[in-house]
Amino acid sequence: QVHPVESGGGLVQAGGSLRLSCAASGSRFSITTVAWYRQAPGKQRELVASITSSGSTNYADFVKGRFTISGDNTKTSVWLQMNRLKPEDTAVYYCNTKGVYHPTTRLFDSWGQGTQVTVSP
Repeated sequence: QVHPVESGGGLVQAGGSLRLSCAASGSRFSITTVAWYRQAPGKQRELVASITSSGSTNYADFVKGRFTISGDNTKTSVWLQMNRLKPEDTAVYYCNTKGVYHPTTRLFDSWGQGTQVTVSP
């Protein structure tokens, strides 16, 4: 099974920066899409940004111009650079990976355990 693991969360003051990492481990697979989601207390989980195997990116309106998603060629390592952080960015950030196993071609959709990001005023 593919196991994405997030790291890089922490406490930062408003206006500061953090860089989240998502590392996917497993055997004989290819990733098609990696996405970052977040969930604040009492709120639904929401999409923050995503990147495809070809490098196409997509961002939620509330992070455009502040966050940047990037990854290595295989997308087994993906990063979320978060700049100009706001208190409303406080949430648990989750990495979601989608792809296919080889040679079975069975699809997977895996979530990490999340990493806490706290932005103080």
